[in-house]
Amino acid sequence: MFDFGIPGYLPQWLSGREAITAAHGSRLATLVGRRLTRSLLVWDEDEDAWFPDAPVLLDFEGEQVEIVHWKFDELSITWNTVDPDRSLKWAAEEFRLSWRSGVPSALAALAGRPLLEVSLLEWAGRDLAYGTVAPAFRFPDGQVTVYNALDENGLEFETPDHRYVRHRLGRDGGGGVRPYGGRR
Repeated sequence: MFDFGIPGYLPQWLSGREAITAAHGSRLATLVGRRLTRSLLVWDEDEDAWFPDAPVLLDFEGEQVEIVHWKFDELSITWNTVDPDRSLKWAAEEFRLSWRSGVPSALAALAGRPLLEVSLLEWAGRDLAYGTVAPAFRFPDGQVTVYNALDENGLEFETPDHRYVRHRLGRDGGGGVRPYGGRR
């Protein structure tokens, strides 16, 4: 199994909101109320740019959630398995990668904020991405969605596209369902 050049990392691939909710809904819901203490992205040192193929790490007061999208519909969420102090060794030697915090600035600005809500956004557009799932985290004065950007991660800091259906996770892992923008 491909480990993204991260020592000891074993992604757990799931597809579909039901499978992701069953595996991670309750634990994601327990993050509500915790502060985002740090976020880390893999950085391409030669390009001085985010390397979106690797996991996004969000640490909520010691509970680290690791999110990565792969292929058209696969999502891996793991917990506390990545040690960002260990160096990365991508299979292709041409990449010089490292963990970086403080980027992008919109994500860094959320540090120290308490999490108000966590949702799984399900794409309802009539296209190839139909049914893909994006974890979304809402804070008092901002939000971040980690979405599938076709075989890599994307980050969004604005209100999600109206074609997403939001499945808010309650403390029991379930919750209300509401499409963004008022449409399905």
